[in-house]
Amino acid sequence: MTRYRYYTATTLDGFLADDADSLAWLFAQHIEEDGPGNSATFIADVGVQVMGATTYTWILEHERDWLPEIPTFVFTHRDLEPANEHVSFVAGSPADHRAAFDAAADGRDVWVMGGGGLAAEFAAAGMLDEVLVSIAPVTLGSGKPLFGGAFDLALQECDRNGDFVVARYDVLGPLKTS
Repeated sequence: MTRYRYYTATTLDGFLADDADSLAWLFAQHIEEDGPGNSATFIADVGVQVMGATTYTWILEHERDWLPEIPTFVFTHRDLEPANEHVSFVAGSPADHRAAFDAAADGRDVWVMGGGGLAAEFAAAGMLDEVLVSIAPVTLGSGKPLFGGAFDLALQECDRNGDFVVARYDVLGPLKTS
């Protein structure tokens, strides 16, 4: 069964990147490559990744190896070039493309890679099952938020990997305020 999973890292104050889209804070932290929440174990279950245009362009400029050779859907209204034959561009809501994501994933997981606004759109569409987040011991004060919107989550696992707290949450749905 295909699961939709938001796998990311954040600062303690809830930012994915600083105001200039830099991840320098992330690469300054110690993490064990084979420790809890490691990317190799996570990616082994992934059949599709989705991301926003800002994440996509950052990857192309800084970490091209973060584009594994699997179907990759980029939400954008920009005129971008695909990095390889696995990259497709889409627009609209996540629900508009669910059948394509599920078909491309072929029973494996869909990695909602980022950003935080896109992850919230997946959650609002009822298309986000889990949030897997590595929390770094650093604060930025401002930047690109981990998640947009108000949602109830349920902690399922918590561990430590190097400098990071690694947590896995089930997404329960929109935050109930009463």
